[in-house]
Amino acid sequence: MRKAIRVWTENLETFALEVIFEQRRGKRATALRSLLYALSRVFGLIIRLRLFLYNSRIIRDSTLGVQVIAVGNITVGGTGKTPVVEKFARALQDEGRKVAILSRGYRSNPGPLPKRFLNKLLLREDTTPPRIVSDGKSLLLDSEHAGDEPYMLATNLKDVVVLVDKDRVKAGRFAIQKFGCDILLLDDGFQYWKLRGRRRDVVLIDCQQPFGNHYLLPRGTLREPPRNLKRANYIFITKSDGETAQLRARIQKHNATAKIIECVHHPLYYEDVFTGERQGLDFIKGKKIATLSGIAQPESFEQSLVKMGADLVYAKRFADHHRFTQQEILNTINRAKKRQADIILTTQKDAVRFPKLDRRDLPIYFMRVEIKILTGAKDFQDCVYQICFR
Repeated sequence: MRKAIRVWTENLETFALEVIFEQRRGKRATALRSLLYALSRVFGLIIRLRLFLYNSRIIRDSTLGVQVIAVGNITVGGTGKTPVVEKFARALQDEGRKVAILSRGYRSNPGPLPKRFLNKLLLREDTTPPRIVSDGKSLLLDSEHAGDEPYMLATNLKDVVVLVDKDRVKAGRFAIQKFGCDILLLDDGFQYWKLRGRRRDVVLIDCQQPFGNHYLLPRGTLREPPRNLKRANYIFITKSDGETAQLRARIQKHNATAKIIECVHHPLYYEDVFTGERQGLDFIKGKKIATLSGIAQPESFEQSLVKMGADLVYAKRFADHHRFTQQEILNTINRAKKRQADIILTTQKDAVRFPKLDRRDLPIYFMRVEIKILTGAKDFQDCVYQICFR
């Protein structure tokens, strides 16, 4: 049942993206876009009302007495948020702070449906403890129960607490009381206004698609209007190509005081998904490769491999957060072999969703990346220093 729901959801998501990016033509698609535009105007009004209620203190936010760093974006998916969260966590930990990453766990297994439904029906407060992906010592959940990004962060950050719960106030309180954490990192937290005390907002903007198609959800990919960048303390331009003067000018129209930091996703090495064997960056140079991905912007991943000297002969794409089956991977292997590919490459985010395979006729590697700051390194260091020694 759960698998059927996921397939239906992915198909609907793919169809919706084709409509909003005008890849589908015809009267029906045009009519649907008109409906989505009307809904996006309603969505915009809801955002403004919600912000007004919080800013007027009609809806009360919470403070937990520790520093909070919210890392997020104003568009849906694909800005490279997870490596930035990882970079902040490492930097703060290096300064001696006890860090907890709080995530809502997108498309994770949220627990028994009847219990959640009953709590909402009876307006009962959910007292279920947050899911502990990592206690700072051990990895305790798999990617299906934790969510892709929390699981990946817990895998890469061995000494950082990673918790999953939609109620980040409850999760933050748990992190402080149970683990003694003094820094809370909100993964995808720019729109989470319930926890605002002693907070810094970090917003990521993709250099390649900074504001999507300039429409709000559901007509476009904007979570809120670009003018709301005024709430940000720091803005990261990700996937920077160095030609960002115009984008910087657009950002500064909305926020003239935020520090702007440019960065790229810097590859570190390639790692075999199943054996853990690592290869250097020259490993794919001159090789025929196939790619397998289920991410928001697969083009960026594929183009980065070509730039590193690989010959891309086959690319298989699935919807974002797709949970792969063994047969899907075997089908990709068979098609890659027909195109005479030497290896199959995927992302680390995808690799955590791979099942075990009975056979592997081609090696499958994921590319391990980290954030490399191009400009604004001092601003990043100052940010970390101010958080740690405020």
